[in-house]
Amino acid sequence: MAIEIEHKFLLASDNWREFVSHSVVYKQGYLSSQATSSIRVRISNQQAWLNIKSATIGTQRSEYEYEIPLSDAHEILDNLCLKPVIEKTRHFVKYENHLWEIDEFEGENAGLVVAEIELNSIDETFAKPEWLGAEVTQDMRYYNNNLARKPYCQWRNNL
Repeated sequence: MAIEIEHKFLLASDNWREFVSHSVVYKQGYLSSQATSSIRVRISNQQAWLNIKSATIGTQRSEYEYEIPLSDAHEILDNLCLKPVIEKTRHFVKYENHLWEIDEFEGENAGLVVAEIELNSIDETFAKPEWLGAEVTQDMRYYNNNLARKPYCQWRNNL
């Protein structure tokens, strides 16, 4: 079983931008989002994946990912996935000994920017950069599968 250990944060400033090593555009949609798991299709450049994650809230959850044909992924996104489809640019930033993934959302989630760090163990420590804001790992609204059901444009004014 694959385990994902991850923390999510808002950003306190845009100072992270000067440290971006590279960026990747993602388009992803959810086939299912249940109380126990979510199933999504993701496209990046000329590759596509089917991903299954447990719906556990917090820093640790099960995750499985499989490459699929790009043409299948386009059909699935267009015809089977919940709308809106998640569109985002993921920026990669190294800080000390860790790689941060900063997702800048577009479309109905425009204006939302979330930083994530994946760890090797639940008790692994990490340095927090000065541009990091509040942790939102426990806030379900910031999970991509929930952004597909209730996009940021529908709730951001209630923060």
